[in-house]
Amino acid sequence: MKAIVSVFAKDCKGITAYVTTLLAKNEINILDISQTLMQEYFAMIMLVDLTDCPLPFDQLARQLKEKGAERTLDIHIQRQDIFEAMHRI
Repeated sequence: MKAIVSVFAKDCKGITAYVTTLLAKNEINILDISQTLMQEYFAMIMLVDLTDCPLPFDQLARQLKEKGAERTLDIHIQRQDIFEAMHRI
């Protein structure tokens, strides 16, 4: 299964490293990544492959949100099929 991970925060050092480490610890492969800075704000969107992730999706989503909150990061994950369905005209 593929999913979209989004990360938003006030810019600080190590955001990309922190989030990608969280994903790697859960055997999640990053397929595509885009990030930008808008003045002092950081935004990152990733397409990821959850095939080897041992956690159920809901538990993974909760873990990413909790670990993000520890660093004042807003991390969300959404299944790719749901994301695409929401953005169809």
